Amino acid sequence: MKATEANFDGLVGPTHNYAGLSYGNVASTNNQTTPSNPRLAALQGLEKMKALYDLGLVQGVLPPQERPDLATLRKLGFTGNDTQVLNKAAKQVPEILAACCSASSMWTANAATVSPSSDTGDGRVHFTPANLVNKFHRSIESLFTGKVLKKVFPDEQHFCHHSPLPGVSQFGDEGAANHTRFCKSYGEAGVELFVYGASGFNHPKSQCQPKHFPARQTREASEAIVRNHLLQKGQVVYAQQNPDVIDQGVFHNDVIAVGNKNILFCHEKSFLNQHAVYQQIKKAFNTKDFTIIEVPDNRITVKQAVNSYLFNSQLVSTPDKEILIVPSECEEHSDVSLFLGELVNGNMPISEVLPFDLRQSMKNGGGPACLRLRVVLSKSELDCVNQSCLFSSPLFKTLQNWINKHYRDKLSTQDLSDPLLLDESRNALDSLSRILGLGNIYHFQE
Repeated sequence: MKATEANFDGLVGPTHNYAGLSYGNVASTNNQTTPSNPRLAALQGLEKMKALYDLGLVQGVLPPQERPDLATLRKLGFTGNDTQVLNKAAKQVPEILAACCSASSMWTANAATVSPSSDTGDGRVHFTPANLVNKFHRSIESLFTGKVLKKVFPDEQHFCHHSPLPGVSQFGDEGAANHTRFCKSYGEAGVELFVYGASGFNHPKSQCQPKHFPARQTREASEAIVRNHLLQKGQVVYAQQNPDVIDQGVFHNDVIAVGNKNILFCHEKSFLNQHAVYQQIKKAFNTKDFTIIEVPDNRITVKQAVNSYLFNSQLVSTPDKEILIVPSECEEHSDVSLFLGELVNGNMPISEVLPFDLRQSMKNGGGPACLRLRVVLSKSELDCVNQSCLFSSPLFKTLQNWINKHYRDKLSTQDLSDPLLLDESRNALDSLSRILGLGNIYHFQE
C-alpha cells in the first residue's frame, strides 16, 4: 500500500500568552509574564506550514480551541454574564483565568496518538485524544480535540476515534509527543515506540523517577493505547525516559529525540537502559537498515539541547532526501550549529537542515515538532479527509488575511479579562470554522 505522512499543524489561537503554566517546561517558566504577540505567533506557524507544503509534503491545519473558556469557568462556580465571569475570575483566582485562556492547543503533537491503518488490526487509522491530566490548562482540551478530529477525519470506514483515557494521573497521556513510528516505507507495517516517564500504579520508591519535575506519561496509558489501537506485540517497543533529563526540562520525549522512517536522532541520555532500547527497536524493525544518530553529551549537553530545542525538530522525507526542520535558536547556539553542519556534511542520511523562526512558540516551550500531529494516510484515506483542512496556496493567503484581521500584536496576562478580547476571539473562530469547513464546532456557536 502506498501512503504518505501528513503533518497537521495547530493554528496559534488569538489568546496566545505567556502565563508560565507548564511546570517542568523551562522556557514556559522563564518567560512568564512577558508580553506576547499572537499575530506574529500565528504567522510564524503558518509560514512553517507553507514551507513544508512547498517541499511537496502533505500539510493540514487544525483550529485553535475556544479561549477564554467560559464554559469551564462557569463549571468552577463563576457566575453572571460573560464580562462578569471574566472579571470575577481575574480578581479571585487569576491563575485559573490564565489557564482557561491558554492557547496551548497550538502544540498538536500533544493532541492525540495516531496509529496508521497498516499497523492496526482492523485496517483503520486510530486516534486517541490525549487527556493531558498533568496540567489543568491542557486537560480541558481533550474533549474538543476529539470533536475536531472527528470533523477532520470523519469517515468511519477509514478512521476509528477513541475517547481520551480516564482523566487520572495513573493514565496520564501526553499524546504523540511521547510516540514515534518507524517504518521502511509509510505504507508498510511499522514499529511504534511508546515512551513513558513512570509507571502509574507502582509505588514511587519501587521505580526510577524524576525528583523535581513530573513524569507526565505513564506506561499504563501507553499500554492502553496499544490495546485500543489493535497493535501487535511484536511491533511495539516501550521505553522509559531518563528521569535525570526530565529534571533538566525534558518534559516530553520529543524534547530529546525525534524519529522518522528508519532513522532515530536522539541524545545519548534520552532513555533509561538506552542501548537495550536500541536493540528492541532494531529487533522489531527486523532489518539492518536502521540508523541511530546518537548525540553524545560531550558534544551537546542536555541543557544545550533544551535551550536550543535541537531535538524538538521535524524529521521529514522528500523523494530524494531527509530534512531536519529546526528552530532558528539552533543557529544561535555555536555548539549546536557546528554539530548540525557536521551532520549534513557527514556520512549520515540527514542531508539538509532548515531553520525556522518560531520564537513566539519557543518562548512557551514549543518548537517545530510540538506544532504538528503526524498522520500516515493512504490515498483513499487522504481522499476522505475534510479537504478544507488541507493546506494549499489559496488557503495560505486566506489564513494570512484572517490572522491579520483578527489578531492582536501584543497581549499580556492582564489583558485576559478584557471582554473585547473575548469578542475578538469568538469572531475569529467563527470565521475560521467556515474557512475550514468544520461547521458550528464551538460552544459559543451553539
